[in-house]
Amino acid sequence: MKRASQCSFLLACLCLTANALAADPSKTEPSKTEPAKTEPPKVAAPKANPAKPAAPKKIDPAMVTISDDPKLPRVLLIGDSISMGYTVPVRNQLQGVANVHRILTNGAHTNNGVENIDKWLADGKWDVIHFNFGLHDLKLIDGKHQVELNKYEQNLQTIVGKLEKTGAKLIWASTTPVPEGKLNPPREPKDVQLFNTAAKKIMDEHKIAIDDLYTFVVPQQKQLQHPADVHYSNAGYQALGGEVAKSIKEALGKK
Repeated sequence: MKRASQCSFLLACLCLTANALAADPSKTEPSKTEPAKTEPPKVAAPKANPAKPAAPKKIDPAMVTISDDPKLPRVLLIGDSISMGYTVPVRNQLQGVANVHRILTNGAHTNNGVENIDKWLADGKWDVIHFNFGLHDLKLIDGKHQVELNKYEQNLQTIVGKLEKTGAKLIWASTTPVPEGKLNPPREPKDVQLFNTAAKKIMDEHKIAIDDLYTFVVPQQKQLQHPADVHYSNAGYQALGGEVAKSIKEALGKK
């Protein structure tokens, strides 16, 4: 009887122990340790090639500000890219005769001239001013002149009035020819004479000398001017520069 009681007691202890283990599995399972996280090896970023220095911007020698010889008269050229092309030849041919300046931009059309003429004239006293507008005015945009003829005439009157107040001797350069062919931007050869005729009337009214570059170019247009282009070869600009220099010398009373 006593032995049976002991067995019952042991059996009860075993049951209690089993129940406790079932409630807390951690008592029987070994603790799980999370593996340490390893960072992927760092790969050095490829070194960027050093940026190449930008090539220096090429400066058009016509657009360089010149230093005056105080003993020489001052000349100002006003005009578009055609005048830009003959600026350096004129300077070379008038070396020792005059300080030849130009507006440091493309003068473009007469609307632009009216807007900027005061600024262009502000740089001191001028002895001679040689000027032109026309090729940009007669340029065709959607079939119409960029500046129509009546407005061109009004603008020229305004510009001439400003130029006369400087007291300089004025020389008007007639607009150079437009060649035949498909031009970009479009222009019509016949329009040049239309605009030149209107300009001549104004210059005659104001007794302004005319440097007739149109008449000078026409007989040798194919030799001097690029085909289907209003611009000129180097030889063309040299020739134009000679004519412009001659007209300036005449205005200065030089031979």
